[in-house]
Amino acid sequence: MKKLIVAFAIFLTITEFVQAQKIEFKIKGSDTYLPLSQKEAEEYMKINTNTSITVSGGGSGVGFSSLIDGSTDIAQASRKIEASEKHKMQKEGKSDFKEIIVAYDALSVIVNPTNKVSKLTREQLKGIFTGKIKNWKEVGGDDLNIVVYSRETSSGTYVFFKEHVLNNKNYAITALMMPATEAIVQSVSQTKGAIGYIGLAYLDKTIKAIEVSYDKGKTYFSPSEETAKNKTYPIIRPLYYYYLNSIESKVKPFVDFILSDEGQKIVFKEGYVPIK
Repeated sequence: MKKLIVAFAIFLTITEFVQAQKIEFKIKGSDTYLPLSQKEAEEYMKINTNTSITVSGGGSGVGFSSLIDGSTDIAQASRKIEASEKHKMQKEGKSDFKEIIVAYDALSVIVNPTNKVSKLTREQLKGIFTGKIKNWKEVGGDDLNIVVYSRETSSGTYVFFKEHVLNNKNYAITALMMPATEAIVQSVSQTKGAIGYIGLAYLDKTIKAIEVSYDKGKTYFSPSEETAKNKTYPIIRPLYYYYLNSIESKVKPFVDFILSDEGQKIVFKEGYVPIK
């Protein structure tokens, strides 16, 4: 009987030790590189079987609000943290945090494959997305009304596009705000007059990427891993992880994995741009 009690006590001790070694954390935020975080987490957990990582999207704004309220450990974002979000972090006693660039992305402007327009200048993009240009014939296309699709305001992609393409001008009041990148891809693929923007990794054969010029039509570049890496494509953006310094020991091994040669190979394989 004593042997059974001792054996059971040893079993409980081992179980408690294993449970103590179990590492769990959440990543939430930007839809742009949701596929990347999911793949990196999947590969990391194959090697580190004691670690459980849950990844979800919702937009960069959702990532930051979740970091503030404690419902995520890492906020993934396709834009930098805003002053108002920093202020909220401070109010919650969470002013000490890390900002890490884990990859880059080429923000791609897309249209329906039947659209004969294949090139647009920044000025034309600004006119289209702010509603000043309403018909494709105004930019060399068919006599067809333009249907603008955009991410919703909680998206870091929405903010980045507004700042870096629209020069902080407001989107057209007729722009259709979509909750996720996949929704934009599907809508543009099914609507002849549609235009939208997505992360490079979401490009597929159901849509057409537009060549973009930032020098008033002198040179145009298509979004690709190559043009993003050599910075010839003009709409490039960093992708961030944010986490509190207080939990660095828990999440840093995973972040280090992404920044390693192996992790950066996954970045490239998944359609994103490595940082090195």
